[in-house]
Amino acid sequence: MLQKQVSVAGSNGNESVTAGARTKVAVHQGAPVVLVVDDYSDAREMYGEYLRFAGFEVLEAATGVEAVECAIARRPDIILMDLSLPVMDGCEATRRLKADGRTSRIPVVALTGHALAGYSDRARKAGCDAFLAKPCLPEDLVVEINRMLAGPPTAWHS
Repeated sequence: MLQKQVSVAGSNGNESVTAGARTKVAVHQGAPVVLVVDDYSDAREMYGEYLRFAGFEVLEAATGVEAVECAIARRPDIILMDLSLPVMDGCEATRRLKADGRTSRIPVVALTGHALAGYSDRARKAGCDAFLAKPCLPEDLVVEINRMLAGPPTAWHS
């Protein structure tokens, strides 16, 4: 695992690379940290830019392995997890995160293009705390993030 942080100039400010994941420094200090996990860079960029605009700090990962490494290293406040990922899928990454004492309390929201009931059940069984189908309007995503951060999940939300 890469422990060193390397800062490079980015188009919207500073970027740093940690454990294979990318983050842009948030404008708001103390902002909640969201890890966006998706293998499509366009999806990561779109959700990431909107979440930064909404006041969150955003980390990005493209695989389940990167997600697990980044979550352990950075301890985000919430994780948005695509289920269809290369190397390690989102369900396996979620199972590993929920089994690790360092990350087990981080809420995981499944964010996937697979809206069938079987995918929702699979995500819940893997340990996801909520399920959102893509495409998801960015403002709906912010509502769900704020709901999850407001307190412990009381029931499965889809």
